[in-house]
Amino acid sequence: MASSSAGLHEPEASLDPATIDRHRALVSIQEELEAVDWYGQRVDATADPSLAAVLAHNRDEEMEHAAMAIEWLRRNSPTFDQHLRTYLFTDDPITEIEAEAEGAATGGTGPRAGSLGIGSLRHAGGQR
Repeated sequence: MASSSAGLHEPEASLDPATIDRHRALVSIQEELEAVDWYGQRVDATADPSLAAVLAHNRDEEMEHAAMAIEWLRRNSPTFDQHLRTYLFTDDPITEIEAEAEGAATGGTGPRAGSLGIGSLRHAGGQR
């Protein structure tokens, strides 16, 4: 983990409890994703197939943990919720999604601007 992100950057007393909990979730996500990377490298490096299977299982468990923390973050941050709803679970090119989302937000003329498609309906109902 990047050591500059492990601790708080501001005095704890000046932070909202929700900000501290969000920091905890973000640091946990970092740790889980690093573990995914480390286990993945170890799977590649070992010549023992049974060890590779154990390490791959552990890697996949860390992915589950990361997903759970991301879901907590989504449920507790309307902005994360909005962005995750925009970018996840689509096969559209990511940069095109961004251009369309930004165009729709500014009243642009992109392919989705003014559309009543699923994406725009999600945004309308996605705020909590």
